[in-house]
Amino acid sequence: MLIDGTAYAEELRVSLLDELSGLPDGAGIATLLVGEDLAAQVYQRRIDRHARELGVYSRPELLPANATLGQVVGKIAELDVDPQVSGILVLRPLPAHLEEARIFSVLPVLKDVEAQHPVNAGLLSLGMPRFVPSTPAAAFHMLDRYTASVGRDPRTAYDGLDLVLVGRSNNVGKPAAILGLQRNATVISCHRHTFDAGRLSEHTRAADILIVAVGVPGLVTGEMVREGAIVIDIGINALRDDDGSVRLVGDVDTPSVDAVAEAVSPVPGGVGPITDMWLLRNTIDAAWLQAGTALSERHRAERAG
Repeated sequence: MLIDGTAYAEELRVSLLDELSGLPDGAGIATLLVGEDLAAQVYQRRIDRHARELGVYSRPELLPANATLGQVVGKIAELDVDPQVSGILVLRPLPAHLEEARIFSVLPVLKDVEAQHPVNAGLLSLGMPRFVPSTPAAAFHMLDRYTASVGRDPRTAYDGLDLVLVGRSNNVGKPAAILGLQRNATVISCHRHTFDAGRLSEHTRAADILIVAVGVPGLVTGEMVREGAIVIDIGINALRDDDGSVRLVGDVDTPSVDAVAEAVSPVPGGVGPITDMWLLRNTIDAAWLQAGTALSERHRAERAG
């Protein structure tokens, strides 16, 4: 069966309206795109639309692909002093000449809503997150909600299960591994070297829960998935058709995987809509923090897994 991420995202959207209502100065998200990556462009436009619909200030910014490190750092500083901006997102991928670590290290920690600054990444790894990166948070929110919908308790449903991750990026794969460990799963992280060694299918076929986030369209097929597994497709690949239109596809071949899996998240309509709402949730939480109000214990428990 296909997991309806749009429905879970709508639940989150409704809850965000309540969280916004008490903010004296509102919340705002700034998205910074360097270059012209198609998937990043689609994501930036989507966040801008959702933010405005929700009543969150949105400031999309674009720098050319040949922007210098100084220009990017300067733009981040400019966004930091904008009183309407409570969250800053630097979109990936960055051009190859820009060092991600140097850019993320200058993000203001209270506006770093994707937890990419070393301090926020460290808090996440210790189970004391200020923010949880929106995409892995969305994947586990989907898993938690689906698990509950079929009568399993999300607090114990992962205990001892084999959770296999395909992809080890700093913004998705590694935080997802942390969230899986915090839920008592047995976590296996696969990556390019796993594939090069010819062992990727060996691990994916052993997974009770399989999360795929590598940016390779249709990489995982039905023959690579154990019967009855739950498969979460995080891949967002923008393909341009002959007529010039752009469509999004995932890293999973959904029809063949759906034939053997207990459940699979589609692209589009799966993790993506939840990710959008979670990013805005982090942005609203950041506004509360900057207003001097600590996150509720409920929020902290959810973010810690």
